Amino acid sequence: SKRCLLRHFSSLGFWGLVNNAGISTFGETGWLSMEKYEKFADVNLLGSIRTTLTFLPLLRKYKGRIVFMSSIIAYFALGNGIYSMTKAAIEKFCDALRLEMKKFGVRVCIIQPGNYARSTKIQPPVNAEEIWDELSEEEKAVYNKEYVQERANFFNNILSKGSTNGNEVVDAMVDALMSPAPKARYMVAKLKEKALVFICALFPTVVMDSVLSYALSK
Repeated sequence: SKRCLLRHFSSLGFWGLVNNAGISTFGETGWLSMEKYEKFADVNLLGSIRTTLTFLPLLRKYKGRIVFMSSIIAYFALGNGIYSMTKAAIEKFCDALRLEMKKFGVRVCIIQPGNYARSTKIQPPVNAEEIWDELSEEEKAVYNKEYVQERANFFNNILSKGSTNGNEVVDAMVDALMSPAPKARYMVAKLKEKALVFICALFPTVVMDSVLSYALSK
């Protein structure tokens, strides 16, 4: 099917690729199985890389565009470190690719949405009872149900505040594909979210850790 696709687009032309595949979940590092880490890396990171490598010859030939769906969560994690990890990895893949593709006239753009959980439904509300039941005996010995419930409430509260204006992200994707001078990064987020990224990027790690620890304690 890969050969068939490439043959099809070779005659039509191929100018744009949007890597949008993504799954999300909630849980502290030790709560998640190795299988879950492998699944997330496979879908969120390797999925985009696979598609990119498949179409790279055509994108170079037609001087096309490659758009990747990242997230502001690439800069920090608040209960979904596994998702954050994959998005940070995608960002670095793009940084290398963008420089390498310049000589071929191929543009590489990253979309960094803020919280659009209510638009995309990428992450359904989490259930503390289910999370507790799936914990290993080692984790159950360290944590308690109340703590898991607190974290779940905190995370669900974030999800409930997600924007429903998903069209803002779509507009950024369209601009990345169509603009004569597309941006390398499109951050589509609320001012408060942009401020968090700003702190993360410019302040020492100890400052960011203090801000996030304070947020997590609320």
